[in-house]
Amino acid sequence: MKNISALILAGGKSSRMGRDKALVCYQGKPMLKRVYEVAQECTQEVYILTPWCDRYKHILPSDCNYLTESQSGNGPLYGLYQGLKQISTQWILLLACDLPLLKTKIIQKWINDLEQVHEEILAVVPHNSVNWEPMCGFYRHHILPELQSLIQTGGHSFQECFSDIKVQALSITPEVKLMLHNCNTPEDLNKAF
Repeated sequence: MKNISALILAGGKSSRMGRDKALVCYQGKPMLKRVYEVAQECTQEVYILTPWCDRYKHILPSDCNYLTESQSGNGPLYGLYQGLKQISTQWILLLACDLPLLKTKIIQKWINDLEQVHEEILAVVPHNSVNWEPMCGFYRHHILPELQSLIQTGGHSFQECFSDIKVQALSITPEVKLMLHNCNTPEDLNKAF
């Protein structure tokens, strides 16, 4: 599928990690670089949304596409909104920078299946019996007005967003559950080994 870009969010405060988690190494490689490499294998273009573009230039390719986060600290939903305003592909694969166990094979299968997704579906996101996993999900470009409306009325969570739009669930198998392990704390990182 050609009309898809990846947007990696690298603008969080990393307060629970105690240092910039994008630069924290997993098996000798910074987590942001791991996520970037998987995204690059799966999509046409990869964008990094961050307020600190210079901070990551030493770990990513020189031709990396940076989008400057204009208002950091507003959360990932606002990050998706900022990215969608600057990226024009039909689909965006949204990724957090703290997912060191991403698997190209799984994401590529999900991308191939997007061709079958009905036009009224605005997001395709992993879901278990309780929670959505929005930080490794697919969003149609024309979700933008819905996001803008939600943000303007004070909304800031993906759960609020998903209650107002049509979302298609991706099932979470044991392999997918492992892949979606995110590392917010040093303990999370230790569990990933």
